[in-house]
Amino acid sequence: MATKLRQPAFPDRVQLPLRFDAALLERDLKALEPEWIAHFVPQNYEGEWAAFPLRAPAGETHPIRMISANPGVTEFVDTPALARTPYFREVLDSLKCPLLSVRLMRLGAGSVIKEHRDDTLSVEEGQARLHVPIVTDAAVEFMLNHRAVTMESGTLWYLRLSDPHSAVNRSSRDRIHLVIDVDANDWLLERLAEGQAINASA
Repeated sequence: MATKLRQPAFPDRVQLPLRFDAALLERDLKALEPEWIAHFVPQNYEGEWAAFPLRAPAGETHPIRMISANPGVTEFVDTPALARTPYFREVLDSLKCPLLSVRLMRLGAGSVIKEHRDDTLSVEEGQARLHVPIVTDAAVEFMLNHRAVTMESGTLWYLRLSDPHSAVNRSSRDRIHLVIDVDANDWLLERLAEGQAINASA
């Protein structure tokens, strides 16, 4: 069951105390050869921004609705693609909180995600979006509340995306993240508190 909190409970960005094998993440990505689906809100970006579903709304077969993170949907199921990616499965199994939508998201080389908000995506509202970078570059800039968030491959991040955020890929290769929406439960809140303490002491 999702836990709602008084605002603000955590900073707008927290690196969680879990780390994943970047080489194994890339192995699963290459084995999958995703058929990317263009993002469903074209006014929010310039260039190429696309997704590929690993968990999708139950019973949904339309490609656009499979990559949609509709806040009204409560039941999500694994897609057949997830069975072909054992390390992605291992990553998801390490998260001891209810999984909602899970997608690979690609920002093409030279592309821009314009500043926007995702209204319900905050721990304070009971849900969280977690990012695991798979392919990234120093020339990728992710801005949250007008401050840069530097995320290395294999790290795990909570980002409060109900706040203004944007991204620019100035590199020559696509940026690809594993993006995981979850219900916020006690396990996640404990990991966020641990991550916040580590981040503060760094």
